Amino acid sequence: MLEDVIQSSEWLKARINSHPSIAIILGSGLGSLAKEIEVKVQFDYWDIPHFPISTVEGHAGRLLVGTLGGKDIIAMQGRFHYYEGYSMQQVTYPIRVFRELGIKTLFVSNAAGGTNPDFHIGDIMMITDHINMLPENPLRGKNVDYGPRFLDMSHAYSPALMAKARQIAHDEGIALREGVYLATQGPTYETPAEYHMFRLLGADAVGMSTVPEIIVARHCGIECFGISVITNVVQQSAQVSHQKVEAAAQAAQTRLTQLFKQLIQHL
Repeated sequence: MLEDVIQSSEWLKARINSHPSIAIILGSGLGSLAKEIEVKVQFDYWDIPHFPISTVEGHAGRLLVGTLGGKDIIAMQGRFHYYEGYSMQQVTYPIRVFRELGIKTLFVSNAAGGTNPDFHIGDIMMITDHINMLPENPLRGKNVDYGPRFLDMSHAYSPALMAKARQIAHDEGIALREGVYLATQGPTYETPAEYHMFRLLGADAVGMSTVPEIIVARHCGIECFGISVITNVVQQSAQVSHQKVEAAAQAAQTRLTQLFKQLIQHL
């Protein structure tokens, strides 16, 4: 796997005329945030050696290299999920490639269902912590020398970046929720009973991604910041569909873009 990671990163280094230290992962319905990036070069996933291919509607499957907030960045327009049939190594493969490219900070976004009864469709929630209910940990197996065998996850999400995000949200009048994100296997949406159970466990939002990427990023020594867009709330929506999730996510993109851009400017 590491040989493949090196080959992927060397292929990209030969084609990138910058040295980005920031990476962004754009989730379901959030791909158009890429319009705010001043793209210098882009690659389809299937052109990058050993890279998985996104199969989910709304995930463009492109790697963008350019600038945002005046900083050199690299962005994934679409991610990989365990429910697509990928292994955890494949789901988190880009994170290890990012480490080889010199990435120091990772921004992640996702669409999530709200389990907190105070949340509404269209809210954006800063992820303060997470609960991993996926069937496998991406660090399972022989330890990769990027990080320790037993990884401390007490500060999975950067306290400094969260503090800065609160200040930006206050100054710009952005309503910013905060809470715990819980990851499930999917691809089914949760039943009302499952939503209730997840709330009892301490989750404010539930989705099918992000946690594996954060775990591997922290193992690689990469600082992390995460945002969930609340695209459905069990008390407010009788039926959920991928199309509704995408529509709700797109409606929140202006606020998400503003927050990400200003955070990146302050790095």
